[in-house]
Amino acid sequence: MPDIASNISYIKSQLPSTVKLVAVSKTKPVSDIIEAYNKGQRYFGENRVQELLNKKDLLPKDIEWHLIGHLQSNKVKYIVSFIGMIQSVDSYKLLITVNTEAIKIERVVDCLLQIHIATEETKFGFPMHDLCENLQSFNISGLRNIRICGVMGMATFTSDTNQVKKEFGYLRDCFQSLKDSYFRSSTYFKEISMGMSGDYELALKEGSTMVRIGSLIFGERNSIQ
Repeated sequence: MPDIASNISYIKSQLPSTVKLVAVSKTKPVSDIIEAYNKGQRYFGENRVQELLNKKDLLPKDIEWHLIGHLQSNKVKYIVSFIGMIQSVDSYKLLITVNTEAIKIERVVDCLLQIHIATEETKFGFPMHDLCENLQSFNISGLRNIRICGVMGMATFTSDTNQVKKEFGYLRDCFQSLKDSYFRSSTYFKEISMGMSGDYELALKEGSTMVRIGSLIFGERNSIQ
């Protein structure tokens, strides 16, 4: 059994004070999350809406939940009232849906733009060239019930550290380009969410401000039946 409290202490000791640790609790039981919570962890990431809904009411209300998996537009309404951040905004349709649902409950929802940085086509995210083209014509400032706080990306699953480093560097450059061109006046656009259990040290060197770590805290993921 993993020593969750010790694992969190070790990882936090490796992180600069400016970097936020999001504990990825997908497939993990409520008891594991409570153990992490009791060690002071407050940011938790889930991939699936239904799993998140099944857990949240069994856990303390001051947990800040991050949705980090692909989000279907028809499921936004189920999480918009409580989600701390949607890290995986990967389409304009999703941006508009989040804004529309947030208007209904008079809430502003923090979001990250997920950018496709990996070689794997199966990973989600905006292609950067498409994102820039559309930002020029899309009135993103008109979406007043979302707050775009930065970018998120997932590197290629590979043992080639040079490849991963290159992809993280690319995401950092994307962040800076978007900041300079479209979000210069924003005080919120400051997050680069990149780095997971196998590559967070590389991500930190490339400027990550938020790491999403699961197996190094909770052990290998459980299978979902």
